[in-house]
Amino acid sequence: MAEESVLTDDFIRQLIDVGEVDILVGLATDNNAGTVGPILRTIQAGLLKSFPRERMVIINADGGSRDGTSELVTGASVDDMRRAYSGHTLRTLHSVSTRYAASPSSQAALRTILAAADLLRAKACAVISPESTNIEPEWIARLLRPVYHENFDLVTPIYRRHKFEGLLMRNLVYPMTRAVYGRRIREPYASEFGFSGRLGSDFLARDVWEHEGARFGREMELVIGAIAGNYRICQTYLGTKERVERQAADLVPAMRQTVAVLFSSMDTTFSFWSDTHGSQAIPTTGPESEVSLEPVRINRKRLKQMFSDGVAELEPVFSSILSPSTLSVLKHIASLGEEEFHYPAELWAKTVYEFAASYHKSVISRDHIIQALAPLYRGRIFTFLVENRSGSAEDVENNIENLCCEFERSKPYLLELCNGGK
Repeated sequence: MAEESVLTDDFIRQLIDVGEVDILVGLATDNNAGTVGPILRTIQAGLLKSFPRERMVIINADGGSRDGTSELVTGASVDDMRRAYSGHTLRTLHSVSTRYAASPSSQAALRTILAAADLLRAKACAVISPESTNIEPEWIARLLRPVYHENFDLVTPIYRRHKFEGLLMRNLVYPMTRAVYGRRIREPYASEFGFSGRLGSDFLARDVWEHEGARFGREMELVIGAIAGNYRICQTYLGTKERVERQAADLVPAMRQTVAVLFSSMDTTFSFWSDTHGSQAIPTTGPESEVSLEPVRINRKRLKQMFSDGVAELEPVFSSILSPSTLSVLKHIASLGEEEFHYPAELWAKTVYEFAASYHKSVISRDHIIQALAPLYRGRIFTFLVENRSGSAEDVENNIENLCCEFERSKPYLLELCNGGK
């Protein structure tokens, strides 16, 4: 049953007017007037082309936009799209917008979309990012068809990226999620994904929304919940992910949304992951694409300096988190010049697991643990960039696979730490 407390009276009336639906697409916005129009038209085209006989709705959950984003959504006509597919479409495509709060919150937006899907008894749902300006109509079909036609409960994307994009995902989130939970999901935290009505309703009913830190990473919790709940999961190649320039200051917020959620999930799912060994491939659909190799400028020298400074400045903090042997090796690495510097995969996996176990035990403030991991991550990224600077797409993939295997080999060490070892 929908959490009606998160739905305004006006929004509920709009949903009642829509009635039950087969397909729902959620679009969470926050001052996206510059991009939402073309994205909305692409969503409409994808729905009308791929689901001509289904009852459909687009739900816009808006976080207090002041640039007319909501009006663009509700005012967007589907007449042009409908004429293009006039020989196929038999149903009305509704667009509904609600302002869930005066300020944006990804968890509140997702909760609003899930509640609407539950109330409308949607069978297959998808969430699309308002920043995906390169979205194509086929993305909608690739996210929804496995749910609607093949009874999958979760569809995660695989994007075509530059070999030096998605570094946090490739070097920490994916390897650890794969090793801990035993599923090879390349994007366990994604801005686009598909899900079944039953998975959405199950997650909506969970006691996760009011917890401390609930503003971050609910999308990743949904993925982990689907794994631990033995829901049917697949992934699909979507296409090129729009490149967004990130500042160094964005790293800790990104780690709160991903790494902190991953570490925290270990508390409630211990009985599942502690009995999981190795990893399994999951069904993958869509046309496979390689990473792109065009030149990208990254300041490796600054990464190295931030690592070395962090090791020196945070040594008292690290002594509470890391084993003496790990800290000793890190201090040695920090003293090396750029040519000799190397943060090997084995040591990186051991570092991350010691951080995860310390987070699990709350040896200090959990948020301070996440912040302290950031400079060490930068050191690992320096090594990844150096190892792959002349590498082909296959070389990069092999490097990531080797790192994942190292995380899997080291998992017994994580269990030992969580069970009381040091």
